[in-house]
Amino acid sequence: MAHAARTIEQLIDAAEAEARREPFPVDAAVYEHAKRDPGRPILYAGTLDAPVAVLARDLGRDEVAAGQPLIGAGGRLVRAEIVKRHGEDRNEEALKHALLTNTVPFKPPGNKAYAESVRVRFRPFVAELLAGFWTGTQVLTLGTEAFRWFEPYVEGGAFPESAATDARFEAAYTCRLPLAGGKAKVVSVRPLPHPSPLNRRWYAKFPEMLARRLAESGG
Repeated sequence: MAHAARTIEQLIDAAEAEARREPFPVDAAVYEHAKRDPGRPILYAGTLDAPVAVLARDLGRDEVAAGQPLIGAGGRLVRAEIVKRHGEDRNEEALKHALLTNTVPFKPPGNKAYAESVRVRFRPFVAELLAGFWTGTQVLTLGTEAFRWFEPYVEGGAFPESAATDARFEAAYTCRLPLAGGKAKVVSVRPLPHPSPLNRRWYAKFPEMLARRLAESGG
């Protein structure tokens, strides 16, 4: 484990230091419009002691404007299902019941995924967030990139063949996130399709799939 922050603010500061160490692509115009520093990571939103974490790919325009993950069109679907499950009436209340984060805590230019080299740079910070600061054990991933982020932590370092099929949406995968001192935190990863309206195959089914995953996770 590359970092061992004592507080969540130290972890965010360490991720910022990494961002400033060497340039990488960020959507500077979106940060400028939102009056936010493009070098300051938007690492997470929600509650560190929530039972469920939701991992998405990266930030979008709405997320930068709000300064928190999962608040755009897809994020609103996720939040709505969480608050529905808990009898709340405002999407903001989802933050009491889940931790929301991304594989990279920055917005890439356009709507393109970050290169693997960028994910590698920021992987230690996201891993430490999930292993060292979040106390839950149930993770829901949104889309292929977020699901595959966990592959290095699966037994043998590779998902089974079924993980490349629709069977993954019915399965849970045990992963071991590294902790300081050679220890590990065991989490259960339950993949979901990406909740974008452009994902025509799954979009209409997504709320039902998410509700089932939340029920499985106790979230």
